[in-house]
This record gives sequence, structure tokens and C-alpha cells, in this order.
Amino acid sequence: MQSINAQIFGLLVAAVLFVWFFKRIGLPPILAYLATGVLAGSHGIGWLAQSHEIEFVAELGIVFLLFSLGLEFSISRLMAMRNLVFGLGSLQVGVTSLLFIIILYCLDFSLLTSFTIGTIMALSSTAVVVKLLKETGELNQRRGQLAVGVLLFQDIAVVPLLIILPLFASSGSQSIGWALAFALTKGAFVCVLLWAIGKWVLPKVFNEIAQVRTDELFVLTTILVALFAGLLTYMFGLSMALGAFLAGMMLGESHYRHQLEADIRPFRDILMGLFFVTVGMQLDILFVLNHSLLIIGALLGLLILKITVVALSARLMHERNQDSLACGIMLWQMGEFGFVLIALAGQHQLLSSEQASFLIALGVLSMAITPFLIDKTPFILNKLGILEHPSMTWESEPQSSTLYNDHVVICGFSRVGQTIARFLKPEAIDYVAIESNPILVQEGKAAGEPVIFGYVKQKDILKCAGVERARLVIITFTELEHAQVVIDAIKQLAPNVKILIRTRDDSQLDYLKELGVTEVVPESLEASLMLVSHVLSMSGVPMTRIVRRVSKERRNRYPLMQSFYAGYFKDSEEISTDRLEYLHVVALPPQAFAVNKVIEELNLAKRRVIVKALRREGQEIDTPDEQTTLYANDVLVLQGKPRRVERVEHYLLDGIE
Repeated sequence: MQSINAQIFGLLVAAVLFVWFFKRIGLPPILAYLATGVLAGSHGIGWLAQSHEIEFVAELGIVFLLFSLGLEFSISRLMAMRNLVFGLGSLQVGVTSLLFIIILYCLDFSLLTSFTIGTIMALSSTAVVVKLLKETGELNQRRGQLAVGVLLFQDIAVVPLLIILPLFASSGSQSIGWALAFALTKGAFVCVLLWAIGKWVLPKVFNEIAQVRTDELFVLTTILVALFAGLLTYMFGLSMALGAFLAGMMLGESHYRHQLEADIRPFRDILMGLFFVTVGMQLDILFVLNHSLLIIGALLGLLILKITVVALSARLMHERNQDSLACGIMLWQMGEFGFVLIALAGQHQLLSSEQASFLIALGVLSMAITPFLIDKTPFILNKLGILEHPSMTWESEPQSSTLYNDHVVICGFSRVGQTIARFLKPEAIDYVAIESNPILVQEGKAAGEPVIFGYVKQKDILKCAGVERARLVIITFTELEHAQVVIDAIKQLAPNVKILIRTRDDSQLDYLKELGVTEVVPESLEASLMLVSHVLSMSGVPMTRIVRRVSKERRNRYPLMQSFYAGYFKDSEEISTDRLEYLHVVALPPQAFAVNKVIEELNLAKRRVIVKALRREGQEIDTPDEQTTLYANDVLVLQGKPRRVERVEHYLLDGIE
């Protein structure tokens, strides 16, 4: 046990040092992890032994990576990409495999060996490419979507390859058709099963978990869902990564997507690092040195052939030159599933030990070179004269189609946050709210409000709200400990952004200013100022004088109100929520009782509930006329006391008085 602990501790120390050093010299962390694996493996110092347990834990990194990738997609988006996945993907795999098979067969390799190596060469690394796309923010750009489409088809193509290779080795080619048909049936069944679970079960599970408002439980549930999906597909003979992708895709349509991504990211990055360490451990430095010229030649051949095939295939599908070539540069390397196929082929004597070592060296080195080539892609395209706007930098393309800019970020969308939003909207000031109460998020989204579900203290959620480009951040909750964490996260992402915070009193006013808060609004003092304004006005003091005195008090940080007599009483200003009127969103399905009826006919005024707004086909009508007819799929914003609104909702939907 002590030796295992020492190995893990040594691995962590080496990883930290290598990542720090590589980042200081401008190299990506992937290379640092590969170098750590080379150093720690049996071909290096040898302090870390390769084991199935370590490989399994490292594979979880790919599972979490594909889960987070699935969150970026939805079924509609995947259907829109079907030409890329099944068109470009199948073309790339088929043509690349065929060319390598012909070349290797002409070099006196057996047909079976040529087929094995050719199919391995056709695969690319999902782990390397997707991780780099996420780090550079290119996942939603066209070149990134081309690469992801091809990678998804490659991951699917691994399944028949895992079946075919052992059957070829046993010369049981007659049973290949039945085996593939059975595998496809199982795959279709598990995909439908995951789709059903993701559509009807998972949203209810996460809705219940989110209402508990416990960070740890949400994180645990996220990890459990990703692992369950991976295990389910693994039990049916498919890859764990494919199941995790499907689960993520199902949840990608929910409003929990940003929070799920934020929760899974730390585990994904750590385990992905371990995965690249295990890849590096397979590299035999002595073998590379002894066959250096042959390996360099093979790397150049792999680079030229795969980039050419991918670029020409993309051009056949009418993609831009720069996107086609950029996609080829992303996908030129061997993939992580190639190592699985190499091990499988070695077990069935389809590859000799020397051939397996050569392919492993080729795979590891191609993965190591890929980050450098992707980073230099703009330079390469510019030199080739393919970049359409050479004067513009590669990064000048938008990072995402949904980014906010020069807007207000509202942290918390309860009553105060909603009130702020209602005043910002008429002034045409863009805003986005962050809220962890799933019911508020659901109601807000139904009413067309820009609300993100998530815990505002997490930097990933703040990034989703575009806090770096915000003109102002408003913290609407009054818990000081919570606010401190949020302020710190905001300042790390956007040091110069203005922050306005609401507090119960002025006891922490100076402290919050030291933290970097621009403006502090103490509730009790502002309430006192409003009360004083009314008192002075009703006492005959001119309004201009009242405004001047109140403004002076605010500018000077409430000096007149800092001192007061403190008695033994306790303020009892909290009132029951039953006495408050609130807003509630009701969507009218086609079979609702209120459909095709006039608002006046429903006699809502008698029930002391009013229709505050009507949302129809993306347009919002404030306080619609009593003669307005309600149609199917209309969204009503009702205002009234909770019990009355609840009764009216049942009446509108079912006609029950």
C-alpha cells in the first residue's frame, strides 16, 4: 500500500511540475501529461506500473469528456449534423482505410494485416481534438463542427471493428454478418433506452435534485448519470464513451446544461490528464530511437494522407477551403481507440509485437504533435494562401453565437432580480440572470427571460453569462459569506467590471468596498430613506429639497444614519408570502379549457387575478385587452395571490371552478 501511495504521490508531483514547465514555455498541458507518462512508465524510470485499474480510471476521463461534449449538442442539432456524421465521417473512414490497405498490401503486408493497420490509421483522437477545441473555444465554429462530426462517426465505427477483427483471426467470416446484425440491434436498443431515460426520467431526477439546493448532491448525481450511461452501453458491447455522449446529449436540451458542464469539468480534466499519462507510458523511447527514420517517414505519410483525404472529402461537401484544411489538421493523428484495436489485434496474432510497438509509437507521437499543429493552423493557412482574411487573426471569429456583450448580469432571479429585470427591459438594456432555483428558471424561461440555471459562485457559470464582457454585475442576495465567494470569482474573471451588491444593513459596507464592490445598497437604510422622503413630503417640505438631501446622504455613504439607538426590540417586517401578489406563468396546451375563449369571457377579474402579459409566437403583449382571444400554445403571465393564481390555473387548463 505504501509503494502504491508513493507511486501516486510521485505521479502527482511529476504532473504538476511538467504542466507548470510546459505552460511556462507555451506548450499545451497534453504534452506535459504525455511526458509524465513516458517518464513514469516501464520504458522510462519505471516507478509506475501499467495496470488495468489505472487504465480503467483513465478511461473515465474519456467518458466525462464525451458526456460534456454531449451537453453541447441536442437531438435537433445532431440531426442537423447528420450529413457531417454519416456523410463526411463515413467518407473519411472508408477512403482513408482503403488507401492505407492498398499501400500496405503493395509493401508486401498480408491482406489481413493491411486491413487491421489501415482501419487503425483511419481513426483519430476524440480525446485530444475535443479537449483542444474546448480549450480554444472553437467547438461551435464550423471547423470544430466538421471535426466533431467525423469523430462521432469514428467512435461508432469502432464497434463493428471490435467485432470483425477477432472473427477474421478465427477465420469465421461466415458469421460476421450475423454478429454485426446482432451488434447493431443491441446498439439500436441501448440508444433508444438511453433516449427514453434521458427524455422522461433524467429531467425529473435533476429537477428534484436541484430543488434540494445542495451542491454536493448535484455533483454526485451528475457523475452517477455519466457513469451509468457509460456502464449501460459497455454491458451491451458498445464503448462507454458513446453512452456518456448520448446521456449528455439528452441533458443538453435541459436548462441544467451549464451547471452540469461546470460540475463535471474538474473530474474530466483530472482524469483526462491521467489518460494521457497512460498513453505516454506505452511509448518505448529506445524503440523510437532505433527506428527513428522509419517512424518519421510514417508520421509524414500519415500527416499528408489523412489531411488530404479529410480536406478533399470536406470540399466535396461544399465546405470552405480554410475549414476543410483546418479540419484535416485536427484529425490527422491516430486515436485512443487505436490502442484498443492494437491490443486486440495483438491478442489474436493479427499484428506482430514489432508492428504493435511501431503503431503505438506512431500513435503517441502523432498525438503529441497535434496540439502544436492546431495552434499553428492560422499560420499554415496564411502561408498557403487559403485563409480568406489574412489581415484578420484566427481568433477574430466569434467564440459562440450566444455570447452576451455590454450587458448586465443579475446574480439571483428571485423577487429583487425580477424587479431589476423589468426596469432594464423598457430601457433596452441587455441582461442575463443566473438562478439556482429550478422552478424560477423554468418559469422565467417559459416567459422568455434570459435565465441560466447554475450556482453563481462557480466561474464556469459566470463565463456562460459573459461576465467578462458585462457592464455591470448585480448581486441580489444578502448572505455575506455567499457574496464573498461570488465577488472573488467575478474579480478573477473580470477585474474591472462594476459590481453592485444588496445587503441587509451597513455593517459590512467598508469591508465590501475593500473587496472591490463598486456600490453597496443596504436595505434597511434605503427603506429608511424612502420612509423619510414620504414623511418630509407629507409634512410640506418641497420635493426638490427632499431629493437633494436624500442624494447627499447616499453620496456620503449614509453618515446621518450610521448612528442610532439600539433597543431590545426585534424588527418584525417579514410578512407572510400568502399576503403577497406574485407572477406565475401558465402555458395553454391545445386541449386547455381557455383555448379559443376571450379573456373577458373567463371572468378572471372576479377571481382577483389579472393577465399581466401574453406571450405568443415570440412576441410579448403587456396587459392584453379583455377582448383578446386565447389560442393554443399561448403563454400567460398571471398576477395575484398564490392560492387564487393556483385556482385560476386549474380553471384555465381544466375548466374546474
